[in-house]
Amino acid sequence: MNRSGVSALLCPLCAGSFGIDCATTPKPSALVCDSGHSFDIAKQGYINFLTGAGTRFVADSAAMVAAREEFLAAGHYLPLAQALATTVLAHSPDNGDSLVVDAGTGTGYYLHQLHRAAAQRRPSAGLAQGPTGPALASIGLDISKFALRRAARLNPETLNLVWDVWQPLPIAAVTADVVVVVFAPRNPAEFARILTPRGVLVVATPLPGHLAEIAGVAGLLALQEDKQNVLQASVATHFAPGGFTDVEHQMSLSPADVFRIALMGPAGHHLDPAQLRDRVAALPEHTDVTARFRISTFYPHHTPAH
Repeated sequence: MNRSGVSALLCPLCAGSFGIDCATTPKPSALVCDSGHSFDIAKQGYINFLTGAGTRFVADSAAMVAAREEFLAAGHYLPLAQALATTVLAHSPDNGDSLVVDAGTGTGYYLHQLHRAAAQRRPSAGLAQGPTGPALASIGLDISKFALRRAARLNPETLNLVWDVWQPLPIAAVTADVVVVVFAPRNPAEFARILTPRGVLVVATPLPGHLAEIAGVAGLLALQEDKQNVLQASVATHFAPGGFTDVEHQMSLSPADVFRIALMGPAGHHLDPAQLRDRVAALPEHTDVTARFRISTFYPHHTPAH
């Protein structure tokens, strides 16, 4: 558990801070705020900050999360993860003090690749530890406890919190260097609040044509028209646009891969797994599919010119 992450947290009940003693304890059992509110650390390693709180966002099911973990573990989206890591690290101080907030961390795959890239940037470091501490500190937020069980195993040094990103974030103002959002809900006002003056918001979204070869048989939801302009407009009150990087690569997917990619995304909330399995069974042994993404950066309006 990283010290920087703990010091950035706010108690979701009283907005108080947490002591950092737990960050130096080998296996703390709970986080306790200065007012005495205690949040147990689950045996899997995540912490539920939503106890007693409602949410208007439907969490991913265990089946959806399992499909995502299996698909990502096969490396199909590795080019996106690598490009994302490059973008984030370009905006992260190389001094061990940067804090990354992964809003909608899911199974932790992209954050894991980011930690690996950060460690490689410090050749003397291990996967998570740099010469003087963590290569970077991180907080992962997700509404699905099923996802966070996996994220906590993959990223044990990350503070993995069950939280609804539509609500005020349990993170102090001006503490995060980077906020990362990969195919997840966005709360621009809160992202701007927690970012430092030179912080950056990094958003990954699909581009037109993404998975077009299998969209019909997999029952994928149609992409929003003019998605990129819609994204920019949705954050314009709090952020100015920076640059962007497009990532496109070919994948060779088996029927099982197509089943997983359909179930792991938003369409998974509406699909019948049995019917989906029957449809993809008619596919050939391998289908060539194009993945298309855009990684966009945005800077808070109070940020000096980058």
